[in-house]
Amino acid sequence: MAIRITRRRLLESGGALAAAATLPGSLTAALAQENEVHGLSTFGELALPPNFPHFAYVNPKAPKGGSITIQIKRGGGNQSFDTFNTLNTFVLQGDGAAGMEACFDSLMAGSADEPGSLYGLLAKSVAVSADKLTYRFRMRQEARFHDGSRVTAGDVAFSLNLLKSKGHPTYRLILAEMTSAVAESDDLIVVKLSPKRSRDLHLVVAGMPVFSEKYWSTRNFEASTLEPPLGSSGYKVGRLEQGRFIEFDRVPDYWAKDLPVNIGQNNFDRVRWEYFRDRQVAFEAFKSGVITFQEEFTSRIWATGYDFPAINEGKVKKEALPKTEPIGSQGWIYNLRRDKFADPRIREALGLAFDFEWTNKNIMFSSFSRATSYFENSDSKAVGLPSPEELKLLEPFRGKVPDEVFGEPYLPPVSDGSGSDRALLRRADEMLRAAGCKRDGNVMKLPNGQPFEIEFLDSTPSLQPHTQPFQANLKRLGINATSRIVDGAQYQRRLDEFDFDMISRAMSGSAIPSDSMRILYGSEAAKTRGSRNVGGIASPAIDAMIEAVGQADSYAEVVVAAKCLDRLLRAGRYWIPMWWNASEWLAYWDMYERPQTKPKYGSGAPGTWWYDPEKAKRIGKA
Repeated sequence: MAIRITRRRLLESGGALAAAATLPGSLTAALAQENEVHGLSTFGELALPPNFPHFAYVNPKAPKGGSITIQIKRGGGNQSFDTFNTLNTFVLQGDGAAGMEACFDSLMAGSADEPGSLYGLLAKSVAVSADKLTYRFRMRQEARFHDGSRVTAGDVAFSLNLLKSKGHPTYRLILAEMTSAVAESDDLIVVKLSPKRSRDLHLVVAGMPVFSEKYWSTRNFEASTLEPPLGSSGYKVGRLEQGRFIEFDRVPDYWAKDLPVNIGQNNFDRVRWEYFRDRQVAFEAFKSGVITFQEEFTSRIWATGYDFPAINEGKVKKEALPKTEPIGSQGWIYNLRRDKFADPRIREALGLAFDFEWTNKNIMFSSFSRATSYFENSDSKAVGLPSPEELKLLEPFRGKVPDEVFGEPYLPPVSDGSGSDRALLRRADEMLRAAGCKRDGNVMKLPNGQPFEIEFLDSTPSLQPHTQPFQANLKRLGINATSRIVDGAQYQRRLDEFDFDMISRAMSGSAIPSDSMRILYGSEAAKTRGSRNVGGIASPAIDAMIEAVGQADSYAEVVVAAKCLDRLLRAGRYWIPMWWNASEWLAYWDMYERPQTKPKYGSGAPGTWWYDPEKAKRIGKA
């Protein structure tokens, strides 16, 4: 499957109006006042010219064929990690199947070498008004859905308006400032944005999936369905068994297979996603060859599990690739909608009970570093005192946010590594009492007199070895901390309804942060059912920093605003930070090849890899 990276902003140079002579006179005059280009970029110029042959990190001669079987490890929208009951992943209803995004093309596609860039896919070019509020995407006449019907500007307008009105809350929030999407002809889609729009919105629009208006005219877009939808990309839905597996078949006559953004990708004839409710069972499936490509996240398995016949015989390879991209954040998230977590002193006190040093050494084989920032491994991580540029953004909120924001950013303390650091627990007890909690024998009571109880919600027991020692320390403080493991569907429903005390969550990082972070940390998202702001963060100062990120005119300005955001988030004690890994752990059956050049951002796996029948034959997997 091709790597799809969508991001930002307009190139202000290059691109002649070569096709303007074929347009109506009034439209030709309008475009003459605009700048028509072959792609969009966040800042400055695009790295690749209009006639670039392919991305540098692919093998343009990669053969097609074979298959790859993987397990879902990252999700979005309504996707669940251990089951699925719908093939529509773009709405709130149901548990969406893995891999469905591979069935739908977008107006433009991104490069894994170039954060904040998009190049033509369904659209061959885009003309941008001087005020950067109107975008005219010129469609490729050869673009086709899988049934042979043409992908038109009308389909694009239909899709954008549909996602804005009926899509998953994530889509509705992010498209809120798109004021209109209208097809002026079959070849031209005109998108208009509000003056309040973010710097990113036009690139978000260009990366949205495009659906067939005719197909959906007789179907309910908001309903769950196992009917394979009509797509236009390099893959389409093949065989599936609800909740167990889904396959995607390569489309041999895919209309865009020879476009520069696709050359060297979409190499497997079949991509299969397997579902397992238990991580250990899934690993056994990898050991036996049911799963053939594995991205590993469990340190215990990585350190001790890869000692089985197939790897000892050289049939399975194991690699740790350095991560060059921003890491993002992982931690236990408080549900701030619960009164028990309203006081930041209480939230900080709870975090003191987590002994990372002991956990890392005794459970994770010293494989991880402590997470401290929401922007690890990135320029956007706040360090030291705020710069003058940061203070300029923060000063309007002095007195309205913690004073700490104007000093050194918060760092969780380093424990003595005993697993139960008495000094830290004593400090936690003092903070709880200062916040109005009282100890009644062995029970810590909240300021309202109720016993302090916390339920950690999860859909898998894989984090229990890490959570249970943490919970034991909480119980030493008189807090009754328990775990509840539910199935994936119930877990997702409870998240959608914000029905939990605490959860664990990992979020990916971004080389160029954008105001799409309002989905994660914005006040509007906090009150939107099904949003990704599951913790309920709602702060005018945080909203303002997200807006500053989105309105920045240079990368340097983005970094300044993102550092301010990091300071505010860390000062809010909205999470208990866990850990991050400087390496990407990959294991795979040795029947694949990959390009010599690795993308600057990511491993390229498995999107740029391909099947080698000779290698497969040697290990008995042909």
